[in-house]
This record gives sequence, structure tokens and C-alpha cells, in this order.
Amino acid sequence: MDERIALDLPDGRVLDVRVSGPADGVPLLWHHGTPGCSLQTRAMAAATAERGLRLVTYSRAGAVGSTRRPGRLVADVADDMAAVADHLGVEEFLTGGASGGGPHALATGAGLPDRVLAVLAVCCVKPYVDQPDFLDGMGADNVEEFGLALQGEEALMPFLEREREAVLATDAEGVVATMASLLPDVDRAVLTSEVGEDLVTGLKSGVQELYGWLDDDLAFTRDWGFALDDLSVPSYLWQGSEDLMVPFHHGEWLAARIPGVVPHLVPGEGHLSIAVGSFGPMLDELLAHVPRS
Repeated sequence: MDERIALDLPDGRVLDVRVSGPADGVPLLWHHGTPGCSLQTRAMAAATAERGLRLVTYSRAGAVGSTRRPGRLVADVADDMAAVADHLGVEEFLTGGASGGGPHALATGAGLPDRVLAVLAVCCVKPYVDQPDFLDGMGADNVEEFGLALQGEEALMPFLEREREAVLATDAEGVVATMASLLPDVDRAVLTSEVGEDLVTGLKSGVQELYGWLDDDLAFTRDWGFALDDLSVPSYLWQGSEDLMVPFHHGEWLAARIPGVVPHLVPGEGHLSIAVGSFGPMLDELLAHVPRS
């Protein structure tokens, strides 16, 4: 089953949602990175379907196809995920997210503890507030981006507009050049034809509307709206030591503070390579929490 839904939300907004995989499968509600959209990569769709899971992706508020929610907090995503699950007619589901999607996956688990079976956070940023080393180890582009986010929407938007033009004009090789300060060799090595094509397609779609990207950045520099101590569902964390987008110390910090988390702090892996090489094992961990029929 492959379906695209313009989901009407209780507050009058619309959320762009895509669903693939077996209709009777337990849903995995996946939170895309920043910037991103509801696009499902071929590898992710295949891996979930092979395990009998229904892959559910969406564009966060303000990204292409989804109405903006100005001033949103990371925690606010739980309301949207409850609406998605209600539309699908399911009470329980898995959730996961990578990079900028990681905090939103954690927020979903914290906000919907009676519905979330387990949480997966891959290369997840830690909170910015009260963390003076947040930017340490990040590539130059991310340092500039978050510096502007701290100054507010008017300072950040021109930067995002310039970045959008570069993304829209590029291909897989161009992505490597454009993101040079953010891609270690191990990440460049996984940009094969399919991975590279899907990455570029996702980025191009993800920057069509900039408010999703902008509001993500602003939300990351504020209080998330929930405490990690609120997370009571089974949680799994994956982080690579060579990551230049989300440095290794973010994963170490989260691993020490998410209650009961199972951490995978993997030497030698980067921001992209860890998901490309280990997505199957990540799903297998989550499957242990799916009730047997």
C-alpha cells in the first residue's frame, strides 16, 4: 500500500503524510531530518516492508505540503503524531527519527507514552539550552546556521534562502561539494547512486518551503518543551564518532540522560553512514517491542 494524505488536523492545519508497506503492519512514524519532507527513501521503504512494518512519513509543520505552526516547540509534534495515528486507526505505533528528527521522535515518545511502543533516535542533537558546548565539533556551516538562529527569524532566513539556491542547483556530487565541512570521508563513501539520488531528491523537496527548516532551527535553540526524564518508553540511540553534523558528544550526553536508553555509540561511523549501514539492525531492535498477534 502506498498512499499520500493531506491530513486535516484539529487546529485547522494540514499535514502532508505518506504511507507505504503492508496495510496491517504496525506503523513506524518516522521524523525526517532538517531540512526534510515526507519523501520515503527506497532503502527505508524496503527495509520496513521486509519486516512487516508500515512506514509513515510526514512533512513537519512549515515544510512542503504542511501548514506552518509559528513558534512551535519540539514537544508540539506529539499532537500531530496522535492525529496521524488516529487517522490510520491505530492505537500503538513505533517512532523514530534521524538528525533533526531525533528530538521530535523523543518528544513523541515522551508526549504519547501510552501509544508509543519504542523510540529510535539516530544522530540526534542534544538540547541547546544550558549546553555551552552544543556547537563544539560541528562543521562550519552548522556553526553559522545556529549562530543566526539565535538572532531570530530575520537573521536566519537569508542564510536559508542562499542554501536553498545551492541545493536546487546541485546533484549528488554537488551535495558533497556544498556540504564539504559537514561530510567526513566515511559519509562521502556511502553516497552511491541510489543513496545520493534519494538524498538529493529529499533535500530538494525539503527546501521548497523554508519555514519547516527555519522553525526547526529556532525550536532547537529553545527549550524543547519536555524533559528527557519524561521519556518512559523503550528507547534506542545510535551515534557515530565521525559525525560532523551532530558531534559524538551529543550522543554521549543523551546516552547518559535518557532513562533506560540502549545506546549504540559507534566508532568510525558518520552522520549518513550509520543509517545506511545499520538501519536494518535498528529496526530489528524496535521489532522486539511489537506485540505478537
